[in-house]
Amino acid sequence: MTQLSVKRVLLVAAENDALHGAKVGGMADVIRDLPPALAKCGVIADVAMPNYGFLAQEYRAVHMVDIEVEFEGDHHTVVVYRMPRPQHKDDIAVVQQDIVDDSVAQIYLFDHPLFNHQGQVYCNGSADRPFAEDATKYALFSLSVATSLVKELLPRVDVLHLHDWHTGMVAMLRSCVDEFSALKALPCVFTIHNLALQGIRPFIGNDSSFTHWFPQYIDKLNSIADVSIFDPRYNNCVNPMRMGIVLSDKVHLVSPTYAREVLIPSDHQKGFFGGEGLENDLATKVKQNNLIGIINGCVYKDAVSEPLADIASHAELLLQAENTIIKWQAKTTQFSAIDSIAIARIGQYKHVLLMDSILPELRQVEREGDRFLLTYVGRLTEQKLLILLQPFNDPQGQFSAKTVLEAILESLKRQQPGGVFMLLGSGDEHIANVLQAIAVRYSNFVFLHGYDDVLAEELYQCGSLFLMPSSFEPCGISQMLAMRKGQPCLVHGVGGLNDTIEDNITGWIFKGETLASQSQALVDRFNQVVKLYGSETWQQVKQNAAKQRFTWDVAAKQYIEKLYVSH
Repeated sequence: MTQLSVKRVLLVAAENDALHGAKVGGMADVIRDLPPALAKCGVIADVAMPNYGFLAQEYRAVHMVDIEVEFEGDHHTVVVYRMPRPQHKDDIAVVQQDIVDDSVAQIYLFDHPLFNHQGQVYCNGSADRPFAEDATKYALFSLSVATSLVKELLPRVDVLHLHDWHTGMVAMLRSCVDEFSALKALPCVFTIHNLALQGIRPFIGNDSSFTHWFPQYIDKLNSIADVSIFDPRYNNCVNPMRMGIVLSDKVHLVSPTYAREVLIPSDHQKGFFGGEGLENDLATKVKQNNLIGIINGCVYKDAVSEPLADIASHAELLLQAENTIIKWQAKTTQFSAIDSIAIARIGQYKHVLLMDSILPELRQVEREGDRFLLTYVGRLTEQKLLILLQPFNDPQGQFSAKTVLEAILESLKRQQPGGVFMLLGSGDEHIANVLQAIAVRYSNFVFLHGYDDVLAEELYQCGSLFLMPSSFEPCGISQMLAMRKGQPCLVHGVGGLNDTIEDNITGWIFKGETLASQSQALVDRFNQVVKLYGSETWQQVKQNAAKQRFTWDVAAKQYIEKLYVSH
């Protein structure tokens, strides 16, 4: 295949932030931003994804075709809707039934009751049955996509591009079931956004198991299935992530550093997250020259970043935070304790800003740094916050803190008495409870339990320093969004964070060989960095951060050259 022959690709994914309500993580940003970047290179990128029970209706997508499949020993009808990719997710397109513009990227929405979980992308499965509901719905989704392709119900594409474990079974059907062998002529790329989530389920003996989903194929699997569909650690389980890795032609990691890290076995006790049991399969891809690391991009509207905010903008941030909490509460019957604490802390911070405006000369002399704002925007997961919530052992006895987060808050209080840490995120309930308890004890910590696009943008705009202490980070987008607004970052030097932040030049990096050393390194580095606040060094780092550009235009060209074109 030559570059000129790649005219159309099909992105198969669980998320897509081009549409309202279809985003959970960074994958959604990629599926939103990659198609227009590829279009500039002359490649049309269509998207196939579940409808989740509401997208087709909200966007007035039109019925395209019904697909008949055999699943769980019964006949099922999966309805496919189509719509042109909207320029903005607020655009509600009216699609004409009989007119399809082949020059425009399309979104194909696969609809079935199993894909509908109260308007949510993923199910909150029980701990004793991880991935059960999601694995079942994505098994049916994968079967539907593979069927639509082999029966030529979708327009012809030149490359099949699968994303994360949710789509790994498309690669399995393509390689292991003769009924779908025609798809082998279609080059297949598999992108890993997060290797830690693999969708592992039993092979047999469960209503969410391989044999329950595909009883018609159990006696028809090719021999390659024996060395490609089973988890290497649990031989009685299937692993969709492994299917995608082993059975795709090329495997893509979303940053060069992450592509190297996954070749090393994980050691969670030491705080290292690498191959997660699949390092041998990934090493095989390296030997075949079929494992590629390409950093994700970010969308930049202007040539230069916007300046950091003034006091008035901080007041607007706090007002937005209050309004966001009120909006969250509209969906509940009782005002939550977490939100009550946040409202109280916001009120205290507003008082500080009021005193700034009334007595500016007092601020300049006695209270320099009152407006220092430490920020975090992201999901509440162990991946993101494990280091922050580690027990903190202070060898010099300077802190009374029990956790790394508390040590940072105490350091912030000493060095920037009016400084505040505002953390926006939702996710793990246990982590939320721990953060709530810390917000009670520390007046300079505002925990905003949820997510809101406008509020996130305000935090990127107003923040003095963005904190991103992820234990592993395949790529990361939050650090790019903060830098885009001229906010420098303090990050753990792993994955895409290592590829996007240059220590002491465009931000600051901490590292460590164990969880304990990572924890100490974060606190030490934070102390060092905050001491620089307001200095010429700080201003230079801030300016350098604002100038950084990780564009999708560059990434798209690499996708075409390294992933889509056969060499």
